[in-house]
Amino acid sequence: MKKAALHNLGCKVNAYETEAMRQLLEENGYEIVPFAPGADVYVINTCTVTNIADRKSRQMLHKARKMNPDAVVVAAGCYVQTAGVDGTEDASIDIVLGNNCKKDLVEALREFEAARAGAPAPGQDGSPDAKDHYTPEEKSGAGSVWTEKIDINHTKEFETLTVSRTQEHTRAYLKVQDGCNQFCSYCIIPYARGRVRSRTLADVEREARTLAENGCRELVLTGIHLSSYGCDHDTTLLELICAVHEIDGIERIRLGSLEPGIITEEFAEALSRLPKFCPHFHLSLQSGCDATLKRMNRRYTAAEYEEKCALLRRVFRDPALTTDVIVGFPGETGEEYAQTYAFLRRIRLYETHIFKYSRRKGTRAAAMPEQISEPVKGARSERLIALGEENRRAFEALYLGREVDVLFEEKCVIAGQEYYTGYTKEYIRAAVPAVLDYENVLCRGILKSEIEPHVFLLDDKEVTFCRK
Repeated sequence: MKKAALHNLGCKVNAYETEAMRQLLEENGYEIVPFAPGADVYVINTCTVTNIADRKSRQMLHKARKMNPDAVVVAAGCYVQTAGVDGTEDASIDIVLGNNCKKDLVEALREFEAARAGAPAPGQDGSPDAKDHYTPEEKSGAGSVWTEKIDINHTKEFETLTVSRTQEHTRAYLKVQDGCNQFCSYCIIPYARGRVRSRTLADVEREARTLAENGCRELVLTGIHLSSYGCDHDTTLLELICAVHEIDGIERIRLGSLEPGIITEEFAEALSRLPKFCPHFHLSLQSGCDATLKRMNRRYTAAEYEEKCALLRRVFRDPALTTDVIVGFPGETGEEYAQTYAFLRRIRLYETHIFKYSRRKGTRAAAMPEQISEPVKGARSERLIALGEENRRAFEALYLGREVDVLFEEKCVIAGQEYYTGYTKEYIRAAVPAVLDYENVLCRGILKSEIEPHVFLLDDKEVTFCRK
């Protein structure tokens, strides 16, 4: 039995695809082992969202080669899709699989191994299984590299990858959409992932049922631009959520990142009527300054974003609202930064993920004048991180003393004592002493004091089991 190790870089969509490739390898006789020396195959699902992500992707490929010089190293995903990488210029890479080609991982391995052994590759002898899309090319160093990449910007195909179970057991990410049509000025992802493509509603339902049958109780619907789901299938994200809501065994539904524009009265009211829906909304912001938003090619104003937050707070009681913010975008003046700071202080979001702008070759923002220095970006970032921590604590304080439902996930040690930890619907982390087996159990109790930063004790004297 050959041993395979996988490493994921990047977003939740990448995480889903890495899990799908892991299961493909398992189903075809590979033993999955940790990403450490000793594997026969290393699969790195790469990321390209920033230049730093590119560098990390290269580093992991080189690390894999060093861990076993004789192993087959597979570079998959966004970095190899956008960087023009075919493997011939990097001696670490044996197989390149661009986006929409990860489903062919096992075939690529078989063909590569056959070629390396000097035997006809499967299907290359004229059999019905013949494939003509793998082209071996000489690379720097010994041997050849096998490359499969498509013109991602013109495909309408949603890649058929599936996940039937998850290692975490309790929660699963379910990819329902790929691609993006927005072309924000700082973002390379539309070039890496192509145009919007949606998974059929029936296919999502099938996978959700399988995950539920295998013990998964919480689904996170995810995509590159989730708000666009269904625009190519004459359906909507709301219809999808309602369909998944009817599946037995699924107790919770969360959503990945959303664009503010999808938040309407109709959308929010409909979600509020779904008992399984978690009122945890990650609304992408990026800046609280209209001039900066315009340079970013974001399609809303700060005032419109604030209106969406107010709408959600009107429909739901204290929903968890989280976001991403880029600091130091080209041309961001001290006054523009101050507007973002004041905006975030005013709207008081639960979590704010702060990113220093990273110049990304191939985007419009990379060529913009007035690039901000790293020291300035660092100072602005630190202030926003501190504000985000203040806002987070204020939100969590709202829930102290409230009765909440918690889906427990895992056992861990906190301050020398064993606890089971899990999350409320609003994604507040809660813990209960490990006197019983709470794994994958939904309980109800009252949130008490904080036992470590951002972990709250669920009063074990008051805990009731909702469903096992």
